[in-house]
Amino acid sequence: MSEGNHIVLTVTGMTCQGCVNSVTRIVKRADPAAEVAIDLPTGRLEATTAASAQTLTQAITAAGYGAQVA
Repeated sequence: MSEGNHIVLTVTGMTCQGCVNSVTRIVKRADPAAEVAIDLPTGRLEATTAASAQTLTQAITAAGYGAQVA
């Protein structure tokens, strides 16, 4: 289990499982030990990670999705 923060984000722009996989990879690049769960219909991302919410939000936004702290 990854040590760190429990972060909840709302991610927009995800339309399929491929998008979910992409966003998961973005989080894992920031913290390879992160535990990530994404609910596609609601756009809710929950992660236990050493990365900050700001770092994740910026990385997800840079990839073309919308992201904000829920």
